Amino acid sequence: MPTVTTDDGAEIFYRDYGSTGTPVLLSHGWPLNSDAWEATARFLAEHGHRAIAHDRRGHGRSSQTWDGNEMDTYADDLACLIEALDLRELTLVGHSTGGGEVLHYLARHGSARIAGLVLVAAVPPLMLHADDNPEGLPIDVFDGLRAGEAADRSELYRNLADGPFFGHNRRGDVSQGLRDAFWLQGMACGHRAAYECIAAFSATDFRPDLEKVDVPTLVIHGDDDQIVPFEVGGQRSAAMVDGAVLSVYEGSGHALPDTDRERLNAELLAFIDS
Repeated sequence: MPTVTTDDGAEIFYRDYGSTGTPVLLSHGWPLNSDAWEATARFLAEHGHRAIAHDRRGHGRSSQTWDGNEMDTYADDLACLIEALDLRELTLVGHSTGGGEVLHYLARHGSARIAGLVLVAAVPPLMLHADDNPEGLPIDVFDGLRAGEAADRSELYRNLADGPFFGHNRRGDVSQGLRDAFWLQGMACGHRAAYECIAAFSATDFRPDLEKVDVPTLVIHGDDDQIVPFEVGGQRSAAMVDGAVLSVYEGSGHALPDTDRERLNAELLAFIDS
């Protein structure tokens, strides 16, 4: 399996689609892995781009480390991958937790190699309610996820797949296959990594990161997102980045790479080619 080795010895698995064209890096959500992006990666490669998708540490086929399950290390792991593959003029695309990861990389490591940023149903600016973040969600929401992860994570992932992640509780039209794939990817994530990542995606304050963005930015969000509500995530992120374009998917939920795949892929391609 293709991997890169981080400074602390973790092995980060990645998939590399296509060998020519400008590169695109696709970062996945919690508790998934690079499989979540495989359809989009294939689409982009078939349209002349090199698409790279990795498994975040603790997830999928990457090392399930005890430590490092937080945003600083995720961003540094991403830097190792980008530098090892010598990616330049790179478009960063992050879904959900992956949106936080690619944004934090940009703020932490700079934009010298980066051509553009796309946040898809992403967790920035800050999901957790605080005195200076009244739009955020109460900590009870995330404590509930932690309790489910600790008690019976298999059932937690099943309930997320059948309910709010895909919006199946409202749409009723999400295939059993997609829901099963979510469960399978979740169960491939390390137990400690999955537990600790809940704090990483919910309590990391990305507002300072958004202020550092200096590349063209596209923010895509569904206005019926039950995981990262539009008013908590995309609407606010787009307002914080000078010149960012906000694309709202009316009636759509969180799992846009699956439920709105054709529209999302076309919009990504247009942005990358622009």
